[in-house]
Amino acid sequence: MRSCPACGSANREDDEFCGNCGSYLGWSSRASRNPPVAPEPLGPSEQAGPAAVPAAAAAPETEGPASGAPPSPLPDPPVEPTRSRTPEPAGPPPEEPAPAPEPPPRPAQPAAVQPEPPAQPAPVRPEPPAPDAPVAAVQPAKPMARRPVVRPVTADEEPDGPACPACGTPNLPGRRFCRRCAAPLQTREQPAPLPWWRTVWPFRRRVRSGSGRTLRRTVLVLAVVGLLFAGFLLLPAGRYLFEDVRDKLGGTAEISPAEVTASAQAPGHPATAAVDGLTNKYWGAPELGSSLTCVFDKPFRLVGVVVHTGVSKEPQEFRQGARPTRAELIVTTADGKVREKAVTFTDKPGPQTVQTGISDVVSVRLVLRGASGQGEGRPIAVGEVEFFKRT
Repeated sequence: MRSCPACGSANREDDEFCGNCGSYLGWSSRASRNPPVAPEPLGPSEQAGPAAVPAAAAAPETEGPASGAPPSPLPDPPVEPTRSRTPEPAGPPPEEPAPAPEPPPRPAQPAAVQPEPPAQPAPVRPEPPAPDAPVAAVQPAKPMARRPVVRPVTADEEPDGPACPACGTPNLPGRRFCRRCAAPLQTREQPAPLPWWRTVWPFRRRVRSGSGRTLRRTVLVLAVVGLLFAGFLLLPAGRYLFEDVRDKLGGTAEISPAEVTASAQAPGHPATAAVDGLTNKYWGAPELGSSLTCVFDKPFRLVGVVVHTGVSKEPQEFRQGARPTRAELIVTTADGKVREKAVTFTDKPGPQTVQTGISDVVSVRLVLRGASGQGEGRPIAVGEVEFFKRT
């Protein structure tokens, strides 16, 4: 087994990457498949080898064939013969010395022969000496290197697990990375992208990868503004609401008609008296159904109409004349459309305001439908009519 240098997890011998963290295992040392063999116990002669060295040193250099030990691999160097010396007599020396004997011829030295390495015989265990036999010197045993013992190695079993999606190498179950290319084995399936309409509020359930949230919000805001604008411009109710808000928030100004006419008028009380800005003069209508028509130069937004009824704003004088209590306001726009509005006045002096809110007005006609204080010779008095536009 090979240990990962990063996390310490155990891996197979033929794995190149760690199955837990994916680290490269090429830098870790491989454990030897064959464990070392325990040495066999030595015999008595091998155990006593070092102790018998001094005894062997005292033995002669050559031994007979009965020694039983293998010959030395290297030849012994030749030994030169020593010259014999004659002992000198104790008496006086002779007069003539005897001639010295000639030395024997020196044997020729044999040529150096390269010894061949001897075969390694099986170690011979010497028999222990008999107890009564004398102990003799024993030649020390020669050290020999032991041969390695070849043991059968079991074949690696092919991992029975999922194949790598990158290189196709089978791996053991439970590994997270491939043992050959370190590719991840446990890959999560990516969810399918959502359709575009599912990414827009309120249909959004999860955000699609790569979609722009800012762009979606901008498009949504623009769509809402467009719908509101279209509703205000195209739908009558929306447009009326929009213009009514503008009327309330904007300012107003009085506008005078370019032409004023009446269907009937009492002597001394013409129609122009109703738009002269004075409340002590009035337009006198001889009977109910009479109308006052005001025409303007250009279309405008009619915000409201203010009507002063009666002959005067003083209460005593107000009740001496006839005054309208009901009327009908008929407004004509630039496109020819006519809008009618029923108006009810209170029977008291002072201005009475009628809210209209009509655009593109070109003419306004006031038709009297009811009055109070009528009597013989009393015309129905309309003191002043004022028109206001939006600024």
